[in-house]
Parts: sequence; structure tokens; C-alpha cells
Amino acid sequence: MSKRSSTRTKKPSAPKSPRMSKNAARADGAAKTERLRKAAIAEIAERLADGKEDHEVPTAKEVANATHARTTETKPTAKAKAKRGNAEKAPKEKGAKATPTPEAKPKRASGLDLAAKVLASAKEPLNAKSIAERVLAAGWSTSGKTPHATLYAAMIREIAAKGKGARFRKTDRGLFTPSNGKGA
Repeated sequence: MSKRSSTRTKKPSAPKSPRMSKNAARADGAAKTERLRKAAIAEIAERLADGKEDHEVPTAKEVANATHARTTETKPTAKAKAKRGNAEKAPKEKGAKATPTPEAKPKRASGLDLAAKVLASAKEPLNAKSIAERVLAAGWSTSGKTPHATLYAAMIREIAAKGKGARFRKTDRGLFTPSNGKGA
């Protein structure tokens, strides 16, 4: 048995750069950040030495972008026309009344508004499930499978956000009453 000789020759591999440890990489990154910070501070100090505010002096990048924009002017796109069209509308006069559009629908009462009305008309504290049943009967619609949980969460959020100014007060575990007679 004889060995087959390979006709391929190995390419000399490029020398690998040594891997940095995490600490060395962190230190390298911190040093780079520090250099960039110092350069930015020096640039700002230079601008301020000229007597102009920092925002009044354009950077080299801003100058290049402005030059590029002027040299490549083209027809405005439909999107640009639409934006410009909205900006060119005349402002309404201060005393003028807004005319309602024919499609304008009356604002639908929220679940919390209806819950406040239900609690105001109730004689005793109610739990979220009975409030939700009465609110759904009053015309509130939701696509969720657990409207009582949705109402409960919303009432708790309002109590947490508004504190004593909330329309609801939690009296016992899962029971709510109207707060300070507020409701409608």
C-alpha cells in the first residue's frame, strides 16, 4: 500500500489577531469613547470661541448634506406633495365655529363611564362581574372574552392613577362603590 500524494498545496494562512479578554475589550471601548468625548468637547469649545452658539454653526456633515440636497433636486414625490398640501392650508379664524362633518358619530360611552353610572345608581357595593353585566346591558360592547376582567383592571388603574379623585372606591375584596358620590 502506498500513500497517495496530494497535489494540492496549502495556502499560507493569514496570521490571526489575538483575541482580547472581556476586560481588555471593555477597556479598549472605554478608551475609544473617552477619545471621542474629548474630541467633541474640543470641537464645541472651538465653536464657542468663535462667538457663535453651538447650534448656529453647521457641522461638516450638515454642510455636505445641504450641498448634496441642492445638487440633486428632483420633482417632489406624491408623499412630499401630500405633506406640503397639509402645511399650506389656511389657519382657521379664532371666532369661527367648526362645522360638523356628516360622518361624525356621537362619542360612544366608555366602559368606565358606564360603570360609574351603574355604581352611582346601585344601592350596595358591586363586584366586577355584576358591574360588567349591567354595563353590557347598558350598551357597552367589547370583543374580549372576559369583560369583567377588563372592567376590573380599568377601575383598579383609575384608582391607582387618580387616588382620591377616582370615580370608584374599592371597599372590600372585589367590591366597588362610587367614590364621593361621583358617578355620572
